[in-house]
Amino acid sequence: MICSVHTLGISGLQSRSVTAECYISNGLPGFDIVGLPDAAVKEARERVRAAIKTSGMTFPPSRITVNLAPASLKKAGTHYDLPILLSILAACGQIKRPRSNWAFLGEVSLDGQIRPVSGVLPMALAAKREGMEAVFVPAENAAEATLARGPAIYPVRTVKELAEGLNGERELAEEPIWVPSREERTLPDFKDVLGQEQVKRALEVAAAGGHNVLLIGPPGSGKSMLSKRLPSILPDMTWEESLEVSQIYSVMGLLNAKMPLMMDRPFRSPHHTVSNAGLAGGGSSPRPGEISLAHKGVLFLDELPEFGKNTLDLMRQPLEDGQVTISRISGTVTYPAEFMLVCAMNPCKCGWYGDPSGRCKCPESAVRAYRSRISGPLLDRIDIIVEVPAVHFEDLRARTEAEPSAQVKARVDAARQRQNQRFPGGMSNARMGSEELRRYCALDDASAALFQQAFDAMHLTARSYDRILKVARTIADLDGSENIQMQHLAEAIRYRSIDMDE
Repeated sequence: MICSVHTLGISGLQSRSVTAECYISNGLPGFDIVGLPDAAVKEARERVRAAIKTSGMTFPPSRITVNLAPASLKKAGTHYDLPILLSILAACGQIKRPRSNWAFLGEVSLDGQIRPVSGVLPMALAAKREGMEAVFVPAENAAEATLARGPAIYPVRTVKELAEGLNGERELAEEPIWVPSREERTLPDFKDVLGQEQVKRALEVAAAGGHNVLLIGPPGSGKSMLSKRLPSILPDMTWEESLEVSQIYSVMGLLNAKMPLMMDRPFRSPHHTVSNAGLAGGGSSPRPGEISLAHKGVLFLDELPEFGKNTLDLMRQPLEDGQVTISRISGTVTYPAEFMLVCAMNPCKCGWYGDPSGRCKCPESAVRAYRSRISGPLLDRIDIIVEVPAVHFEDLRARTEAEPSAQVKARVDAARQRQNQRFPGGMSNARMGSEELRRYCALDDASAALFQQAFDAMHLTARSYDRILKVARTIADLDGSENIQMQHLAEAIRYRSIDMDE
């Protein structure tokens, strides 16, 4: 007896249809799973056997072969448990055969419970593309699956409940489409930061254009505090952006039933001991790293020189391309990685180089060695470099409240709206290519002369030239100006004026 049950497989963020084909024959009892299964799929044999028995059904004492087709695609994950179990029950006649346009996902426990799995959102979107009529998923994944807004989603909790539903003995209720609540989500606010108005302005420019930032200052000057408040002034994500980010978090199993959609822009802050695979992604079965988890949001690297030099250099290609490709023997996967890089560092090992108090005793050679841990090519990909001075006593004692994030965000939103009108598809100024630079970043003669002087004096590269133009375009957008004017260019140049070789 042969029976097929449809499910879905996933590699990276790409999902495709998979069929669990069960063949039950005479002979010595045995249970084999073929079709390039990984260890988790092979172990499904024991979970499925126990779940069938504890659910009050009979596990057939026959020769059982389950093929996961197409056999050329590597199968990984525990979500194959449920389709394997159902193919066995249908092949031996204990349940009715599921329809060919139904798909099943879920891990089964030994007592017949159906546990949640990762990657349900991209698989539900694939089911929508392939015209599936219904997808049966663990109850805890149901809200997430409805975000695909395609096939009917049926939450299931136990094997027995699902079997009765397929046999017509119980009515399975369709999960309603999850709708975000309108409750306000509180983010750290810029009004908590006293002083540092120049740094706040630099972060406002960065948020308006999606630019990368490096903050340099002594300990306690507020570098981390300011960086953690950056998400509060970033534009709200569109539905498409939320869905794109949520797919990454779904693959990592970081969504839950109460909040199955990423609504706030991510803010990731890995420790400086993070491995290459932890930052860029990888593993034997490649998984997203921190740069992909920060997609459409902020990747904050505190104490930048303490990160491994090779680890930092891994970001150079994703910063340019907005994606990272991971190649392994098992295959190649590509994850999106379009993020704002925000870094913070001390000016030297002790942290007080250049402070008027003169407390820094680091020799010049030690300062240069400390700063040389950051490669030139990586610095070249940072648009804004700004000094964060120590906070003065008068600022800490000030009675006036600083400008709240809501006011700053209004200006950022207005600047992004100008960019949206200029670039269909929601591209920010930081992502402009050479054609957009020529078209939207033209300079008058006076501005061009100023830029030439700065280019020669600061020994800028071609990449730095482009990045200064992009920042100047963002400053002009914040100012509501159609063209880049001299004051916009001068401010953009000032954000590149710090000499890291001092």
